[in-house]
Amino acid sequence: MNPTLAELTVGQDLGSRRIEVTRTDLVKYAGASGDFNPIHWNEAFATGVGLPGVIAHGMFTMGAAVQLVTDWAGDPAAVVDFQTRFSKPVPVADTTGTPDAGAVIEVSAAVGALDADAGTARVDLTVVAGGQKVLMKAQAVVRLA
Repeated sequence: MNPTLAELTVGQDLGSRRIEVTRTDLVKYAGASGDFNPIHWNEAFATGVGLPGVIAHGMFTMGAAVQLVTDWAGDPAAVVDFQTRFSKPVPVADTTGTPDAGAVIEVSAAVGALDADAGTARVDLTVVAGGQKVLMKAQAVVRLA
């Protein structure tokens, strides 16, 4: 059952998820998005431009984070706005040939504000990888019944 505005309170925990990321995920995302920037797949290039290594696409990170909200809302179309600031890259280690993830993104969500007149809830996301916040002011506005 989809959440309703009446059952929410500001500060309410909406859950969390752990997203394991591999270099293969980045290659798949590059193919889907058309973003073939070598910082997302070429270690030598990425370190050559001053990065700690291959990094996840910003939009990959953003999309992976908001999935928690769409799952909670029960309808991706309920998300009417999503904004964030990128604060740190998400380095993805090469773990090819192992079952290990190259990075883990941890996302948690809580109700940040309610607007009864608009029928919306603002969901505030905390997005962390490698012990550091990688998205700042990540907020989704969700229209609810």
